[in-house]
Amino acid sequence: MDVLNATDYLERMLAAPRPGSAKILAFLDYRVGAICNEPKLLLIPLDDHLCHRGDGVFETVSYRERRVLLLDAHLERLRNSAGALQLVPPCPWEELRALILDVARAGGVEQGSLRILLGRGPGGFGISPTECPTASLYIIAMHSSDLPETTYTKGFSACRSSIPARSYLAHIKNTNYLPNVLMTEEARRRGYDIPLSFDDKGNLAESAIANVGLVDAQGALAVPEFTHSLPGTTVLKALELAKTHMPVSTRPVPEEEIYAAREFLFFSTSPGCVPITSYEGRPIHDGQPGPVARLLRQSLREVLLREGTPL
Repeated sequence: MDVLNATDYLERMLAAPRPGSAKILAFLDYRVGAICNEPKLLLIPLDDHLCHRGDGVFETVSYRERRVLLLDAHLERLRNSAGALQLVPPCPWEELRALILDVARAGGVEQGSLRILLGRGPGGFGISPTECPTASLYIIAMHSSDLPETTYTKGFSACRSSIPARSYLAHIKNTNYLPNVLMTEEARRRGYDIPLSFDDKGNLAESAIANVGLVDAQGALAVPEFTHSLPGTTVLKALELAKTHMPVSTRPVPEEEIYAAREFLFFSTSPGCVPITSYEGRPIHDGQPGPVARLLRQSLREVLLREGTPL
């Protein structure tokens, strides 16, 4: 095996395959102090505890029509997650917010997605945070396209995952996403679009990367209480918007209510509200997207754009 100096190694590294590079628009590594638009230089030190210990938190933020959606809500959740890990960013939160907008602007597109990663930082391969003198911060802007319209007219199919709902880490959006990965792969193997997790009492929790809710037989919107799930920025906004049209609640949702529901809904920032039209091979109600799904999809898009932070 060759042993190379820095110049030769950098040349070979830049020539190495980099799957997914076409999606990257721009990124910032706070240690470097500048934004870069060469995807092949999007790297992370292997001794960053974010990498080998999962000791970090993150947020994924969408922007549409050059407006960043729910930016401050995402930042507040990032701040809460970081606080739970006693993780202090390498810059003030106000500067971090400005850097997010800088990276989005540097991407040069009207529509995209931002990934903000706040890690314990590089410093060693042990487990103690004391190895890491300064937290790491990475902000990446990526291409992001809307779901095809057929997704909203057909709806998602869902299944019950064998992976249990998260427990004490549920409210920390941390980089330990292995259960979510296993859930997603299980659904793919079984031929379903999305998986759903349940707690030890048999109550619905969440999907792998999104919240869910249902419209019950009385026409009320019920979202599983956030005991074993992350309170999503989009579902919280959806609950706020839905209040003017129907009763809403966060409460335990047993599995049998899914089969009796008028509508079953999937909430995430980029797609907004997507109908789930079947569960474990059985149709939800008549198997067609319902009026609440259409109402909340439209309302969320209008409000999120109107309230979005302009680039």
